[in-house]
Amino acid sequence: MPGPLQGLKIIEIVGIGPAPFGSMMLADMGAEVIRIDAPKRAVPMSFSHPRFDVLARGRRSLVLDLKKPEGRDAVLKLVEQADALIEGFRPGVMERLGLSPETCLARNPRLVFGRMTGWGQSGPLSQAAGHDLNYIALTGALNAIGRPDQPPPVPLNLVGDFGGGGMLLAFGIVCAMLEAKGSGKGQVVDAAMVDGAAIFTAMFSGMLADGIWSPARGSNFLDGAAHFYDSYVCADGKFISVATVEPQFYRLLCERIGIDDPAFDAQYDQAQWPHLKPRMAAIFAQRTRDEWTALLEGSDVCYAPVLDWHEAPQHPHNIARQTFVELDGVTQPAPAPRFSRTPAAVQRPPAKSGEHSEAILADWGFSPAAIDALRQAMAV
Repeated sequence: MPGPLQGLKIIEIVGIGPAPFGSMMLADMGAEVIRIDAPKRAVPMSFSHPRFDVLARGRRSLVLDLKKPEGRDAVLKLVEQADALIEGFRPGVMERLGLSPETCLARNPRLVFGRMTGWGQSGPLSQAAGHDLNYIALTGALNAIGRPDQPPPVPLNLVGDFGGGGMLLAFGIVCAMLEAKGSGKGQVVDAAMVDGAAIFTAMFSGMLADGIWSPARGSNFLDGAAHFYDSYVCADGKFISVATVEPQFYRLLCERIGIDDPAFDAQYDQAQWPHLKPRMAAIFAQRTRDEWTALLEGSDVCYAPVLDWHEAPQHPHNIARQTFVELDGVTQPAPAPRFSRTPAAVQRPPAKSGEHSEAILADWGFSPAAIDALRQAMAV
């Protein structure tokens, strides 16, 4: 299926986590993204079969040894035809490989050079190791999540790696490619997870400055302090979520679950929240999750059952929206967002490392003799 980025050619120097996620998004949108894998790559985990590496979907794989001059030169020849290049190494690694932005832009002045790091290309921490949890901790985002009497919880690696990292990178790449179409000039996109996690907190920055948000964790209406915005355990041990921020929706919630106590009327009286929270919890504990779903789902009470990863693809709404797809027996999120005229689609299943090496080189203009020379040099 042709996506909105069809016709664009992107080189991905394979890393882990956020850069592959951004590359996956671009491939889902129709761009031709080729993965340049290393001959051997140390990763913290390995899949038993390539089909389980969902972040690698949509791209063909070319193995090149970038430590060999022949491998570096092959990348530079590919760069001449590319719209963008993505790399996720620490600052300075691409320079040591002879593939700096300056070198690549000299070969292709309209190239967009996307750099994905945790701390950014500059700053006192730029050379330090780190992971998602560290990056979001530095922005204030982690401290704002969780209960006041507990350490901040680990929100998987969604905020830093994927939202503040890979998605920010994909956005930056598209912005720069769009600008390059008019100017004919490429540029470097410095996508840092610490920057991405920080920009997620924009709304709270304004609320904090206005005095309507407290820096104390678990004391605000969106962080679990309020009785009307939280998750609750049900009689069967499963969970539900209610998020009735607006007064009219809150009144409907109280009607539906049988609350007629005047103590609940002052919805935004924060002094009452600690007393109302356990009372509401006791109400939700009286029925099972499915019973509450039958009563509340689809109404304006702002309700949803808390589903696990096996249940979510089976929910009628997700089925109707085709929010999940199955590829080679692996259920996974479908490409997003949706387009009315140029729909996005998973282009192909994840590839085995090096599965398409010779085909990619041939498609990108390498002669049989040049491919054979790379093979003889053990660079491909």
